Amino acid sequence: MKNHLFSLSKIGLLAVYLLALAAFVGAWTSPWSPTVQKAALLLLAVHTLELVLVFKQVRLYRGPLLVSVLLTLLFGLLHWQPLSAQAGHAQPKGRA
Repeated sequence: MKNHLFSLSKIGLLAVYLLALAAFVGAWTSPWSPTVQKAALLLLAVHTLELVLVFKQVRLYRGPLLVSVLLTLLFGLLHWQPLSAQAGHAQPKGRA
């Protein structure tokens, strides 16, 4: 179930980025275009900060480091969190 949720979240992020790019090049004009562009920039900014903070986990990717960096910039924790969990570096969950 968690994998499906991660996949749907990734699809949603890609949709935001693609709509923002389409608005940027003028292929999509809508009253929502500026909002989607701002949301995409905010997501990229947050994921950039996240990349700096969790670079140790990003390096756990078995492929090229550049690919892992790009995936982290696009997807954030949806990319690096499973890597960390597989390596046994998952953060412990707090008790309720």
